[in-house]
Amino acid sequence: MVSTMAFSSFLVGITTVTWTGRGSSMGNYPSWVLFLNHCRGISTPVLFNNASLDRFTGGTMHIAMISGEYPPRWGGMGSTVYHLSSKLAAMGHRISVITRKSRENSPILEGVSIIEVPWVKIPLEFTRSYGKTALKELVLLHADEPVDVVHLHCPMVSWSSKQLDRCRREVAPVVSSMHGTWLGERDGLTLAASFGEPAVWSNPNDIAIRFMASRYARFEKSAIRHSAVVVPNSRATKLDLESRYDAPSDWDCEVIHWGVDTSMFVPMHLDSEEDTHKKNEIRRKYGLGPDTLLLLAVGRLAARKGHGLLLKAFARAAKSTDSHMVIIGRGSLRRKLYRLAAKLGISHRVTIESGMGFEQISEMYRASDLVIYPSYYEGQGLIPLEAMSSGTPVVTVDHGPLPEMVDDSVGALFEIGSVDSLAKAIISEVSSKQSLLKKGAEGRRRVLDRFTLDGNAEDFLAVYRRAIS
Repeated sequence: MVSTMAFSSFLVGITTVTWTGRGSSMGNYPSWVLFLNHCRGISTPVLFNNASLDRFTGGTMHIAMISGEYPPRWGGMGSTVYHLSSKLAAMGHRISVITRKSRENSPILEGVSIIEVPWVKIPLEFTRSYGKTALKELVLLHADEPVDVVHLHCPMVSWSSKQLDRCRREVAPVVSSMHGTWLGERDGLTLAASFGEPAVWSNPNDIAIRFMASRYARFEKSAIRHSAVVVPNSRATKLDLESRYDAPSDWDCEVIHWGVDTSMFVPMHLDSEEDTHKKNEIRRKYGLGPDTLLLLAVGRLAARKGHGLLLKAFARAAKSTDSHMVIIGRGSLRRKLYRLAAKLGISHRVTIESGMGFEQISEMYRASDLVIYPSYYEGQGLIPLEAMSSGTPVVTVDHGPLPEMVDDSVGALFEIGSVDSLAKAIISEVSSKQSLLKKGAEGRRRVLDRFTLDGNAEDFLAVYRRAIS
């Protein structure tokens, strides 16, 4: 008989082998796992899953991301799931992303497998149809390649209590990230309408949210009650869950703010000829004079993003500042916003870009003097962090999660919905070039200290281990 010590040495000395399972996913299992399963007559490694490896040998985990957004859908959720998956894979963990089928291909990341599932293209109801097919695919995936933890990204997927219990029972513990709430989205649209934002009734998704948010909020309630750990993306989102979603008093809840790519969104190097050339090129594109200030707003052209308020405030600020406003965002409001700019007499000082790649946007952040983010609702809001990471001060609302990231040391806050307050904030911020530089530098430091992708990966790994234990 082989002694326990000898057998332990045998296990430690055995190398890792690769086992290929469902779809394009590929898993690395220490061969002792396959050996023990072989001795039991099992063809796939189900006796010792990677949760066991992680707890007892410091090995890797197989993490399933259930996200209704993933590139090429580059929304806030899609970006965060992409970057988190990339960082976790780089640390040696295996990631399977189950997302909605798209006409375009997802970017390829080593160690990240993409599984696309069909979904019904009906506002809000797509979260149910996608959730149903995602769970079915998850169960099949787990049968081939045991999953250690399921990371559910709400509210873009709607699972009932029964579905969550099935996942926990048949697959693995669930960690639910709350990227905002449907009731919060509805609040934002209601605020946008009350402050006269254009086209609040023109977007089918927005209309569905206004009338059906309460119905779909029940799935968010299920997520917070049937998850091992709930992770809101801001203290404001956590407060929303506690006040309106009947969060249990003993729930395991941890706020993790999403970070941004600090290697892409970097400050301008004043002694760099390349950076100086690019900045001058951008300024020439918009016909800016040597002393003209470049103001920037980035975000989807939708009612709750506050672009109507932005233009009204800019019209006032433009009377006392030599400035030009560039808005970058896709959406159906482009013509309406241009008409509003013309009505306000500032059309010659406003440019709306329908969209840009990340590299171009990062260059715009660096070239701008001030970034303005007037959104009526966000679960967190990444645009201010991207601007801060780029060394550019931010003016944003004094509401929801934005004050958790922005204060007067990195920019300014204005009263939500107030044209006068925003106009005064813009004028005040651009009055001193030295102050802009100082606040930009402090913003960069804050992001590096508190809002990084590496920090997200470490924080979520700790959450996964807690959920599994």
